[in-house]
Amino acid sequence: MKEQTLEQKAIKATYFSIVGNFFLAMLKWLAGYFGNSYALIADAIESTTDIFSSFLVLFGLKYAQRPADENHPYGHGRIEPLVTFVVVGFLIISATIIAHESIQNIGTPHELPEKWTLFVLGGIIIWKETSYRIVLRKSKETGSSSLKADAWHHRSDAITSVAAFIGISIALILGKGYENADDFAALFASGFILYNCYLIFRPALGEIMDENVYQELIQEIREKSLKVEGVKGTEKCFVRKSGTKYHIDLHALVKYDLTVEEGHIIAHRLKDYLREQMPQLGHVLIHIEPFNEM
Repeated sequence: MKEQTLEQKAIKATYFSIVGNFFLAMLKWLAGYFGNSYALIADAIESTTDIFSSFLVLFGLKYAQRPADENHPYGHGRIEPLVTFVVVGFLIISATIIAHESIQNIGTPHELPEKWTLFVLGGIIIWKETSYRIVLRKSKETGSSSLKADAWHHRSDAITSVAAFIGISIALILGKGYENADDFAALFASGFILYNCYLIFRPALGEIMDENVYQELIQEIREKSLKVEGVKGTEKCFVRKSGTKYHIDLHALVKYDLTVEEGHIIAHRLKDYLREQMPQLGHVLIHIEPFNEM
């Protein structure tokens, strides 16, 4: 059986998110409406935006698979952090809507939520936390920033469901006069979503700005380079991320008295070895530096 590429694994995880979010959004809308729970309706609003954001992530991952061309010699992977920015925008919009509606409902008399909504929420919390862990694992395997954002959608959904669970429980236990505990829970959830927006946005911004945040990868590159015949050491090593790939510029040390052709052969040998051992690497540029053992 042919092994899946990093991009294929990421796309498969996105389909999982889309299907899960669709069914959960439907469940939350129905349970919130018939169960008199605005916290559940707020949860449903977020899950609905999650569907659209997951489609955006899917679009970004598929677009990023386009091969390099004359206008994009490094490929199209940079669309991923751009999609991540849009996904964060969806999160901010959903958090703002939830906060606005929560504040309005706090001052509006309404009925207590139904007890059975707690069982619905319990199942949702377990499913969303499981989904978060599955998608986050795939984002780490593939190095996809937009997939990581999609994973955090699941986690923020789980947190809003926990808040809703607490709010409904307080309202049911304390009874009349505490109906708005459900709305305060939704308001708290909106604040948590906004906090997660920053956690998702910051790494994507670093990717766009080519921040030097790949020290573990650089160390692995240096260690593997020394296993290639003719390489005496390494100097500068720069890494920049594009989609699921990491493009590197590496200065390799070779014996100072080698011919240009011999140095060229070692450079190609090093490039081929690194790409074979580390499939997450994209373009590998090797610069040869003279090394004198004296």
